[in-house]
Amino acid sequence: MSHRTLLRPVRTTAALALAAVAAFGLTACDNSDGGADAAGKSSSQASDSSGGQASSADGQGSDDAKSGASANTGRPGSSGGSSGGSTDGSSGGSTGGSGAATARGAAAAASQDNASDRCEADVLRLELGQSDTGAGNIRYPLSFTNTGKKSCTLRGYPGIALLAKDGSAIGHPADREGGAGSAVTLAPGGSAHTVLHTINEGLKDGGCWKDAALVQVYAPGSKIKMTARAADGLRVCGNEFLVSALESGSGS
Repeated sequence: MSHRTLLRPVRTTAALALAAVAAFGLTACDNSDGGADAAGKSSSQASDSSGGQASSADGQGSDDAKSGASANTGRPGSSGGSSGGSTDGSSGGSTGGSGAATARGAAAAASQDNASDRCEADVLRLELGQSDTGAGNIRYPLSFTNTGKKSCTLRGYPGIALLAKDGSAIGHPADREGGAGSAVTLAPGGSAHTVLHTINEGLKDGGCWKDAALVQVYAPGSKIKMTARAADGLRVCGNEFLVSALESGSGS
């Protein structure tokens, strides 16, 4: 065998060995790249997932905040307003709250009168008379006396509300009863009267209001409130509280 013949298998073997090494190297590189890609994708997914969760948390927090703001806006008393309202109601605040609303209701319930000769509140004296009871009905005359120096007139219905000793409102303003009648002229010292009407306890559902110590009054056409004392108390039952139109005389 010649020397040239011996070298050919050796070169062939070396070439095969180099090819194998190269193939191994390429495979290793591919695996390395694939690992890096996988790691990169995993990292990216983790980042996206983390970022997504953060966005979700932020979004949820924002929605909760908006929801909370909406709830507070819709329910102003839910975070202190109700305690303020409760405090007002339990400590005489009804005088400034429901009392004021009742006073406005009573003023609105009075007949409108823009006549130039109408009796102004500053010339009128009020007096609540004794109750008249019969057939389950209780009526109280309420008189208006002209203390001025000239005649004046009253027309229609006064606005009436009931108050406790502390000035807090009781129940609702009186509803009108009967026809409006005609204008009543009060000479100096003269009187007109209306009748406050309620019923005995037990005749209708609804129970009874607590006793009133004061009667708040708005004369027809007037926005100035006047007050008469209910010396013996005035109690409304069955939510039946009515006022008649003014007529001549003191009613007692």
